[in-house]
This record gives sequence, structure tokens and C-alpha cells, in this order.
Amino acid sequence: MRTLIPMTEPAFIPEDYFSALAPSEIFGEDGLFEVDLGCGDGGFLLQMAAHYPERRFLGIERLLGRVRGVCSRAASRGLDNVKVCRVESRYFLEWLLRPGWISRLHYLFPDPWPKERHHKNRLIQDDFMPVLHRSLADGGEFLFKTDHEEYFLWVLDRAERSGLFRRGNWEEGDFFYPKTDFQLQWESMGKPTYFARFIKRQ
Repeated sequence: MRTLIPMTEPAFIPEDYFSALAPSEIFGEDGLFEVDLGCGDGGFLLQMAAHYPERRFLGIERLLGRVRGVCSRAASRGLDNVKVCRVESRYFLEWLLRPGWISRLHYLFPDPWPKERHHKNRLIQDDFMPVLHRSLADGGEFLFKTDHEEYFLWVLDRAERSGLFRRGNWEEGDFFYPKTDFQLQWESMGKPTYFARFIKRQ
């Protein structure tokens, strides 16, 4: 039987990386939660958790230093609705989480791998779309932002071709959605941000 990490400890370390997890094994109880893939320094994740104390948020990040930093800031702010797991994004969705539990999945300003020979390194691929669809709850959402127009069009194309998602409306100010430091810096230079909201089809 797995031992649950107390809610006061933001770091979540699975005891078994080869067995799919239920939310109760991450947060201590079942229920929907939101996931921030590649949460970086945690700025977006922690603002969301503070604004929505009734929701639970899981940050996914592969760099140990970033994980430690986010956990430290979450603990110092008393945010008991945040967990952070050090793992690769696709592995987490495909193998570590039981299907159908994520209410909203956030993927903000990932490396666009702009050179054509590097496109294979992008997380969003044709064969990733079923993985994403399976991980979301009924009516679950995938929210994507990038500063790279070609990658934005790439994601739109993969989502449309999959037939697994419909494009949802998303205007600035529709709901609380803090800007990352990267977005603020990018926009201060007068450069555009591209964003899209996809809703899971049944």
C-alpha cells in the first residue's frame, strides 16, 4: 500500500513510477484537479492556487532545482492545494495518471523547437492528442499559450486533425488567468502572444 504525502508537503514523489495513480494518491482524496505542464518557476501555478483555494493544482517539471523552488514558495505561502512532481510531461500523462481526472491542463510557453529538424522534439504531436484526450475529464480543457506563431499553427492543426477536441472561446479577461513572467516580458517588447482553448469531445 502506498504512503500518501501530507498536504503540507508540496513535493509529490510517487512510490511506483510504473503504476497509474488516482487523485487520492496525490492529494489525499479523489476529485478533479488542474495540471500545469512544465511549470517552470511556478509563478503561474502559485497564483492560480492562491486565487482558487477550492481547486487542486499539480505542477509537472523535470528540472530538480525548479521543483525545489516551487515547493519552497508554495510552503512559505501556505498553499496546501499545490503539489509538484518531477517527471517528464508525456510520461506523466500516458503512464503515471489514471485517465479522466484532469479538469484543465495548462501548457504555457514551451520550447517551440523552431528548426524543422527538431520538430520531433515537440510534445504536441499527432500521437500525443489521444493521450491528452484520455487524460482529461469529460468536458475537460487544454489551454495553450506560445510566443511562436508557427508552433501555434502546428498545435491548431494537430488538434483539428485529431477530431478529439473543439475550439473554445477565450478572450483576455474571460476568467482569471495570470500572465507568466515570460509573457509579460515578451509583451513589453510589443510582441504578440498566441493562445487557444480546446475542449474535450466525448
